[in-house]
Amino acid sequence: MKTVFEKLRLIVKDSVLRRRILITLALLVVFRFLSIIPIPGIDEARLNAFFSSNQFFGLLNIFSGGGLSQLSIVMLGVGPYITASIVMQLMTILSPRLKAMYQEEGEIGRRKFGQYTRMLTVPLAIVQAYGFMAILQRSGVIDTFTPFTLVTNIAIVTAGSVFLVWLGERISEFGIGNGMSLLIFAGIVATLPQALYQTAFRFDASQIPVYVALVVAAVAIIYAVVVITEAERPIPVTYAKRVRGNKVYGGVSTYLPLRLNQAGVIPIIFALSLLLFPQVIFQFLARVNNATVQAASQWILNVLQNQWAYAAIYFVLVFAFTYFYTAVTFDPQQLSSNLQKNGAFIPGVRPGQSTAQYISRILTRLTAFGALFLGIIAVLPLVVQVFAPGMAIAIGGTGLLIAVSVVIDLIKKTEAQVTMKEY
Repeated sequence: MKTVFEKLRLIVKDSVLRRRILITLALLVVFRFLSIIPIPGIDEARLNAFFSSNQFFGLLNIFSGGGLSQLSIVMLGVGPYITASIVMQLMTILSPRLKAMYQEEGEIGRRKFGQYTRMLTVPLAIVQAYGFMAILQRSGVIDTFTPFTLVTNIAIVTAGSVFLVWLGERISEFGIGNGMSLLIFAGIVATLPQALYQTAFRFDASQIPVYVALVVAAVAIIYAVVVITEAERPIPVTYAKRVRGNKVYGGVSTYLPLRLNQAGVIPIIFALSLLLFPQVIFQFLARVNNATVQAASQWILNVLQNQWAYAAIYFVLVFAFTYFYTAVTFDPQQLSSNLQKNGAFIPGVRPGQSTAQYISRILTRLTAFGALFLGIIAVLPLVVQVFAPGMAIAIGGTGLLIAVSVVIDLIKKTEAQVTMKEY
């Protein structure tokens, strides 16, 4: 087992891996440079006040890498592409053609599927850009645009989002790690210095026990995220012996790993997307001439702005979407069929329908723990901010879950490159 320093030495000596790392860092610098170029007509004081008082847009700001809080030309980040990817994954259930393209046609099919995803990103980016600007205009954060200025800014913001998708794909191809995840990770890390500065600026010696408790909580949360992200339930699988000519194949035992957090962070993104539309719709309805509609819309907006009510709704949506997305992406029936076709079986369980029911029963129990974990992580910033304002993003939540997952994936891919070089 090599030490960390020996692995670092191998990375530095490997010219291919070193070049990949430098390309990744260079493209991330380009992304951070674009995130500080704002669109025109911004009231900075009102903008800061808006994001400090709106928890939902504060969370969306994480996915844009801080570009949304500055209304930069890449303010949408890779959000439209992520939404397009989710829609395309769901469409594989409704369209057998798309399902065959994604799962059965190999690399060519996946490339075509990716092209459709990029095409869908453009209209989604246009809709999201218009929605954000409409909300910010009605909040007085930005000036009222003329039709020409509005169309121009929407085109710029859409082009910025599409360019980030291209940038992420270049990182995946020529750099190291998943490009889209690294762009989100870079945005999350970029917000930490400001959060730490604000905490230091508000430092109060009488609150030292609170700060110590927050540091301990941060370490515990990171440890829990790593454990849950890597946790899996192994199901033993045995391959039957097959005789072909003078050779005997199979007869080996292995295991089928079922991850505790099978859905990843997708349920959180689903919940955020679902919570966005009521706010957009009812902010429009709150300004109509009908008094009843105005009163009902304002009541719903007040509920969504309540810290505890918002956290409860958010938790329930994340919990429900975890089960939904796991059911969409993981098919025990297909897995059972594949095992049977390859002459494999689970000891003590009959092949076919019994195997599918056995896997489904285990998956349901695992998903309960994964959904509870995701729900707690999702609402953690909202809860912590009640007791320690300004520290929520710094110690946990959605951003931390994404950051830890990306770091784990990056370490694994780097070690794989080093191992491949050794062989």
